[in-house]
Amino acid sequence: MNARIWMTALVASSVGLAALAHSGATGVMKERMDAMGEMGDEMKRLAPMMRGQTEYDPDVVRSAADTMIGHAGTQMTELFPEGSNGEPSEALDTIWEDWEEFAALAEALRTSAEGMKLAADNGLVGQGEMPGGGMMGTGQGMMGTGQTMMGGNQPMMGAAPTQMMTTEMLAEMPVNAGFMAVTQTCSACHQKFRAEEN
Repeated sequence: MNARIWMTALVASSVGLAALAHSGATGVMKERMDAMGEMGDEMKRLAPMMRGQTEYDPDVVRSAADTMIGHAGTQMTELFPEGSNGEPSEALDTIWEDWEEFAALAEALRTSAEGMKLAADNGLVGQGEMPGGGMMGTGQGMMGTGQTMMGGNQPMMGAAPTQMMTTEMLAEMPVNAGFMAVTQTCSACHQKFRAEEN
C-alpha cells in the first residue's frame, strides 16, 4: 500500500515538474505560449482529418480556424512587446530585428485561417490528395513524415507565406488548400523566429 502511494506521488510530482518547466513563463510571455499551444493542438486535431485518417467534419475545421484567427494578426503581434524574450520563451531576437516580416506572417496566418474556415463546406480534394498533386504523408507535401504541425525545420512549400493566396481565393478551393497555407505560414514563422527545441 505504501509503495502504491509513493509511486502515485512520484508520478504526480513528475507531471507537475514537467508542467512547471513549460509554464515557468508569466504575463505576456505565458499568454503567447498558451496561444501557440492552443493553435498547435488544433493543428494536431486537423492533421488526421486532412490525411483522410479520420472522418471529415467541417464544424471541427471551423472551430479550429476560429482559434487560429483569434490568435493571429495584431492579436499575435501584441503578445510580443520588445524585451519579452529570454527564458523560458522560445522567441528569437529576429522577431524584433525583422518586425515587418514577423507582422506579415502573423497577418498571413489570419488570412489563411479565414480562408480555411470559409472553405470548410468545400471538403477535401480527395482521399489524402493535396491540391497540386502532392500527397499527405509522403514526405513530398505539407504533411511529410518527420515534420511537426506548427513548424518543422524545413519550409513546407515553395512560395513565401506573404505571397500566399487571399482569403477569397482559399474560400473557393478545397479545405486542404487553406490547411496547407496555415501550415506553411506556421512553418515559415517558426523557422525564422523560434528557437529550435533540443
